[in-house]
Amino acid sequence: MKKDTRQKILEAASTLFLKGGTHALSVRAIAEGASMSTIGIYSHFKGKQGILDALYIEGFTLVDEMMKQSEGNTPADRLLNACEHVLQFSEAHAAHYNLIFGSNLKDYAPSEDALAAGEKAFITLTKVVSAIIKKEIAVEERQDIAMQIWALCHGYISLNQHEIRNRINWVDWKARALNAIRLHVYALAAAHNSHS
Repeated sequence: MKKDTRQKILEAASTLFLKGGTHALSVRAIAEGASMSTIGIYSHFKGKQGILDALYIEGFTLVDEMMKQSEGNTPADRLLNACEHVLQFSEAHAAHYNLIFGSNLKDYAPSEDALAAGEKAFITLTKVVSAIIKKEIAVEERQDIAMQIWALCHGYISLNQHEIRNRINWVDWKARALNAIRLHVYALAAAHNSHS
């Protein structure tokens, strides 16, 4: 029962966040959205910060799990499938995506536990990326390559959320994103796996 109540609170907070960002999140508004008292909110979370941290952790946990479940016949295929999951996540869990990857959250600073969830997801991405590289390279270089893939995913997601999508032919944006990512992945694999 307690987990259902907790999830109900997080769903109400997620809906409010999607509509109005962190400014829309008050304990009173969340309680109203979850059909419970403010005391009920405080019995599960330590106010707004606790709720945002829980959403942040939940968001990165979902991203991490999606990347771990990536499928494909080759490491490149698994990486592309992981990227596809991230693109889908941005739409299916828009509030979580905007919270964990948003850059204009002036009134929220993730806790250490929340930041650790983000780091865990990035480590998973780095492992998925590392599988396409056969030769030995430094951890920092593997992380840089993971950041390149991350940036391509989030660049396309950002464009999809921007007004520009209404001014150009933006049909099947995820396929376009995956084509660009595929080119980069194949170029990376060729550059790092050549025998020269």
